[in-house]
Amino acid sequence: MAWLLIDNSNTRTKFALGDADRLLPWRNVLPTAEISPDSLASLLAEIDFDAVMVCSVVPEKAAILQSHFEGKYPLHFLDHQSPLGMGIDYPLPSQIGADRLANAAGVLTRHGVPAVIIDFGTAVTFDVISAEPAYCGGVIAPGLGAMSGYLSRKTALLPEIVLKEPASAIGKSTVHAMQVGAVFGYRGLVREIIARICAELPGKPKIIATGGDAPLIARGLPEIDAVDPDITLDGLRQVAARVFS
Repeated sequence: MAWLLIDNSNTRTKFALGDADRLLPWRNVLPTAEISPDSLASLLAEIDFDAVMVCSVVPEKAAILQSHFEGKYPLHFLDHQSPLGMGIDYPLPSQIGADRLANAAGVLTRHGVPAVIIDFGTAVTFDVISAEPAYCGGVIAPGLGAMSGYLSRKTALLPEIVLKEPASAIGKSTVHAMQVGAVFGYRGLVREIIARICAELPGKPKIIATGGDAPLIARGLPEIDAVDPDITLDGLRQVAARVFS
């Protein structure tokens, strides 16, 4: 049995196939703004699957996904009531983003607990999993793109920049100076949040990074133990195994 796994986030929507044992080779991505009945039909025209597992943080697109698959396949939208393989130690669990719960489910078997998963997306989220295991909270901060793009939108003379590793900490051009502020400054934000979480969380957690900006930021942060681009999709796969098997 193969399941279609859909990670519907603010910027991009990722698609994969998985079964009870692993993620399968087929992958695809659509810009979230382009999700429609026609784009889904075209993307999946030659793909065989038996059920659909979705995590979504975009209600408008979640409605399109539900309408497209409901009645044709067994369909489950991941939320705090899904079989995650862990408890939830959080006062209002319905407020936890589905992508964050998928990350938490994925970390259990891929890396172990306690753990902190840092997801570098449109926003950067830190999700904390205790040794019990239980999802026990986290942090939400502006994403790296939002921080760097804000300057060009709000100032007359500062340009859009391509984010990359700065050659030095002293900027020798406007673009170089902005790259230093974005990349080195962002690492400082991440390092401080990690330190504060680790001071409060019993045990020594694994620090796992994922998301589009994870390779760039993790390169300069020895506190991060691993970059795992598949943790969200594999978390969906693990929940699907409990829901559909």
